[in-house]
Amino acid sequence: MSTYKMFFAGSGGQGVLMMGQIICYAAMLEGKEVTFLPSYGPEMRGGTANCTVVVSDKPVSCPLIYEADIAVAMNLPSMDKFEPMVKKDGWLFYNKSLIDRAANRDDIQAVAVPVAERAAALGSDKVANMVMLGEVVRKTGIVSVESVFTVFEKVFSGRKAAFIPLNKQAFLGE
Repeated sequence: MSTYKMFFAGSGGQGVLMMGQIICYAAMLEGKEVTFLPSYGPEMRGGTANCTVVVSDKPVSCPLIYEADIAVAMNLPSMDKFEPMVKKDGWLFYNKSLIDRAANRDDIQAVAVPVAERAAALGSDKVANMVMLGEVVRKTGIVSVESVFTVFEKVFSGRKAAFIPLNKQAFLGE
């Protein structure tokens, strides 16, 4: 590994920032250097939300990215805006449940993920972001599944601990 630049984008309330944070925490557990730069519209839920994440085995000098190794688009406006940022041979993961078109480029690895359908099959639309995050981690190997599950134990503490098994299921695509 050297440096991976990632971009997560969608609407507020889709768990976009949470996906970025979990990647950062997991990477830190693995001794990697990280940056996390969130951005969201004033409306929060329903407005735009995105974050950049840089994971590296050496210090990261700048959290801004202009080209992504991995991009996640949870809605169509995000895909339209950020698909061009994916570098050649990079990864684009998109929410097939809300995006009714394929990627416009054939020089990237595009992965259509039916997050709403998978989340609904588990009985909760609130785990859609974990469905997507699981695809990203399993396909790219950016961090280990074990590190993500350790982060779940920290992030979902107290009363939220009851949601860990469901989030693990969603993450694993079960």
